[in-house]
Amino acid sequence: MGENTTERPATWLDGPLAPVPDETGARDLEVTGALPPELTGRYFRNGPNPRPGEPSRHWFSGHGMIHGVRLRDGRAEWYRNRWVRTEAFVHGTSFVRDDLTFDRRAVQANTHVIPHAGKIWALVEAGFPYEVTPELETVGACDFGGRLTTAMTAHPKEDPATGELLFFGYGVFEPYLTFHRLAADGTLVESREVEVPGPTMMHDFAITENHVVWLDLPVVFDLDLALSGTTGMPYVWDDAYGARLGVMRRDGTAEVAWYEIDPCYVFHVGNAHEDAAGRVVVDGARYRPENFGALWGDIGGTVDPATGAARSQSASLHRWVLDPATGRAAEESIDDRGVEFPTHDDTRTGREHRYLYTVGGGSIVKYDLRGQGTSAHDFGEDAHVGEAVFVPAEGARAEDEGWLLSIVTRDAASDLLVLDAADLSHTATVRLPRRVPAGFHGSWIPDARSGA
Repeated sequence: MGENTTERPATWLDGPLAPVPDETGARDLEVTGALPPELTGRYFRNGPNPRPGEPSRHWFSGHGMIHGVRLRDGRAEWYRNRWVRTEAFVHGTSFVRDDLTFDRRAVQANTHVIPHAGKIWALVEAGFPYEVTPELETVGACDFGGRLTTAMTAHPKEDPATGELLFFGYGVFEPYLTFHRLAADGTLVESREVEVPGPTMMHDFAITENHVVWLDLPVVFDLDLALSGTTGMPYVWDDAYGARLGVMRRDGTAEVAWYEIDPCYVFHVGNAHEDAAGRVVVDGARYRPENFGALWGDIGGTVDPATGAARSQSASLHRWVLDPATGRAAEESIDDRGVEFPTHDDTRTGREHRYLYTVGGGSIVKYDLRGQGTSAHDFGEDAHVGEAVFVPAEGARAEDEGWLLSIVTRDAASDLLVLDAADLSHTATVRLPRRVPAGFHGSWIPDARSGA
């Protein structure tokens, strides 16, 4: 599609995705319903937001902007939004240096925001994490004392038992994939190269108690497209690359076991675990080739969105069972409805999980994976619903005892919605002082983890 030269804005600059022009804030927000007093902390949500007048060739390429809501003792104390002040944002520094190396500080930091080891990091998969304060001021880029020499995924996984943060970096030149492990105190203690055949776009991965699961899928870097300068994300579907999942022992005692799967793409994994038979079970939002092509075109890729508009652009929830006894992957569709952004109780990361929460159209959809089906909270066709972040209740006995937090937008108004995760009933609504553009991922950051 190139730069925005037509009268109608590009799809990622229009409608619910349209960026906001400035930073603002408000205090003592209006609340309807009753906020649980134990929700004391911050809800932060990241997403791309180019500055007014900036050229934008892809939804993924806008500067990161974090929208934050501070909750305490049943009150919504404040809302504020801030751009992440990376080197690219402040100085216009180029990601690609003159010698064709990469400046990992010159990135957008626009995809996720997470707490770890008393710090809060804004993440994008092309570069280093950026530390921000609990008030959303930018501290700066972090390379863990010079130990991190690759990019860092926007989807690290914190092991609920060890407190370790597992992540990876992928690249367009070798090494194409590197595994990293942070200790619970935030020290980078391990980096390990993983062999894959080419520069695949690996947006997410999964962990289990003993393994890491890699997604080696057929969306790959295209150098000619990058040199042409016609797109912000020079990645294309390549049938010849193939599709496979890799199971790697976290302790490094064995080679990666690879499992061929049907061609697909996965932006987001729900969770993974090891079953009683020693198989690795992975749940994720799966795009068929034609679904991916239509989506990629609409958000600024290389497919003409006019040809993709008539096709479904949605992923659907899918399960892969990877059996080391046979060396084969079994696949099954969990549901055929279009959903994305699967989330779960983070205390179950890498362990068997009963529930996943997804976004489907104007709804939050809850999956009971023990055969009890689905339920949904429908906000209406005019609503744009953001990722639902699960917050467990204190002393929870059931896996779904807690709340779901999501930003829901209708026209020019946005709310932070709090639902009871057990039955998806309404708990509270926090009226936000401005429209919040559709974005990517967020976190609930309780005060104990914020570093405040």
